[in-house]
Amino acid sequence: MIKGLAIATVWVLDQERAKEFYTEKLGLEVRQDMTMGEGGMRWLTVGAKDQPDVQLTLMVPGAGAMDPESAEALKKLVSKGLLGAGVIATDDVRGDYERLRARGVEFIQEPQERPYGTEALFRDDSGNWFSFTQPREGGLDPEKTWG
Repeated sequence: MIKGLAIATVWVLDQERAKEFYTEKLGLEVRQDMTMGEGGMRWLTVGAKDQPDVQLTLMVPGAGAMDPESAEALKKLVSKGLLGAGVIATDDVRGDYERLRARGVEFIQEPQERPYGTEALFRDDSGNWFSFTQPREGGLDPEKTWG
C-alpha cells in the first residue's frame, strides 16, 4: 500500500554548493551524504527538521542516471531557471521571506495573496524555483481572484 512521498529529486549543478544553500540558507538538515559504490555517485539528501519522512535528493544530472547528452540538456534547463522544484510550506511566509532574504535567498516574487494562501517564489543556487507558501486557513477560496 502506498504510504506517501518519501524522496523527491531536485537537480542541482553542484552538490556541495547546493548542500550549503539548503542547509545554511533554508535551514534544512542533511539526512544522508555518502558515495555509493567505488567511484560512484554522491547520495545527498536534506529535509525539514519537523518532517522526518520526506527528503529532497540533491542530484547532479548524469552520474549514471542518464546519458551525457541528456545530462547536459537538463543542466541547461536548470541553469536557465526553467524548472519548478515544488512547494515549500511555512506558517509565516512574510516573516520567513524577510529572514531568508537576509540570508541571501533570491526571491523572484514577493509574498502575494492567492486563492490557496500567501505565496512567494524563490530560486535555489542552481536556478530551480520553488513556491514558498503559507496555506490559507480553511483551504482553497475559489472566490478569491489571482491578484
